Amino acid sequence: MAIRREKGQSLRGSRIAIAIVIGVLLGCVIAFFFPHGLINPTPPSQNRRIGKSNFQIGSSSCESSERIKMLKAEIVSISEKNSELKKQVRDLTEKLQLAEQGQDHAQKQVLVLGEQHKAGPFGTVKALRTSPTVLPDESVNPRLAKLLEKVAVQKELIVAVANSNVKEMLEVWFTSIKRVGIPNYLVVALDDQIVEFCNSNDVPVYKRDPDEGIDAVGRMGGNHAVSGLKFRILREFLQLGYSVLLSDVDIVYLQNPFNHLYRDSDVESMTDGHNNMTAYGYNDVFDEPAMGWARYAHTMRIWVYNSGFFYLRPTIPSIELLDRVAHRMATQQNVWDQAVFNEELFYPSHPGYDGLHAAKRTMDFYKFMNSKVLFKTVRKDAKLKNLKPVIVHVNYHPDKLRRMKAVIEFYVNGKQDALDPFPDGSDW
Repeated sequence: MAIRREKGQSLRGSRIAIAIVIGVLLGCVIAFFFPHGLINPTPPSQNRRIGKSNFQIGSSSCESSERIKMLKAEIVSISEKNSELKKQVRDLTEKLQLAEQGQDHAQKQVLVLGEQHKAGPFGTVKALRTSPTVLPDESVNPRLAKLLEKVAVQKELIVAVANSNVKEMLEVWFTSIKRVGIPNYLVVALDDQIVEFCNSNDVPVYKRDPDEGIDAVGRMGGNHAVSGLKFRILREFLQLGYSVLLSDVDIVYLQNPFNHLYRDSDVESMTDGHNNMTAYGYNDVFDEPAMGWARYAHTMRIWVYNSGFFYLRPTIPSIELLDRVAHRMATQQNVWDQAVFNEELFYPSHPGYDGLHAAKRTMDFYKFMNSKVLFKTVRKDAKLKNLKPVIVHVNYHPDKLRRMKAVIEFYVNGKQDALDPFPDGSDW
């Protein structure tokens, strides 16, 4: 029995040893084929990498969003600073221009334009006639600047100011321009009816931003009132660097006026004169018998420039002229824009008054013809009737529309008696 017990204990020990060996072998096999465990086949290190990557992406996204917000804020701040700097530049430029118009202006202009020179031999000295143009400033009116880029030719154009009161004459006006083939012209509309009328006739048109001071006159004003507005309206055109040929609408175009301009002065204007003396100036002797030996006093006279047709170059004197006339029209009672226009152009400096230093040129009165020249002289002269003017301005007669149509019949359609029914002057 003792022997059997010993054998049974030995057998149990062998079984336990075999189980241990099998467990160890099985563990080795599992460890070899499944090094990261049976339940989670994804390596822990990979999990760590993925978790770390997700955290970095989330962190980067937050940082990018905050960075974008910061950049937008910086852009807004820079834009505001830029606008403020532009305003300061404009203010300083205006102050500089005002300073240049003060004392010693001629000396300062010489220093700006170039070095001083000695006078040349007799008969060779020529004074400066043409003022430099201003530096264009598109910030004055960006909308108008874009329009002028499309309409203007070589930085110049014809401009007319019109409201519904002159609609019929406006149609004759732009029809004559189209017939000649002039591309660079623009109507500044003072009411919505003119905007619609121009758009329906394929006419370049511009309506200013609302301005009660201008709009009230534009809606209800007559011929002279509307005419006075142009001096305020034209300023922006010059500031943008464009030369302007201002035109009333009681004008018939027969040739392209830009082919007949000199462009050597600040102001180039048609005249109300009707012959060489009245148009270009003459020595008018005033007789005062009571003065005895000194009874004759010599005076210089010239008939006025017409404020309904003139060419302005974008210069400081031209802009100053517009400012002077616009100021007087706004502050003085019962003034006529043409009278003010000429007074500011021709009155010299004297005690208590600084005159305008602007170069002037009078247009050829046979080319740029007023209606007095046409009806009193030209139509009665066989040779002069063969001349073809550049324009005819019906400024001397109140029956404007009828005479404009007669001018077209005579010069365009060749009807030789078209001008005959009209009197030299007016019936009233």
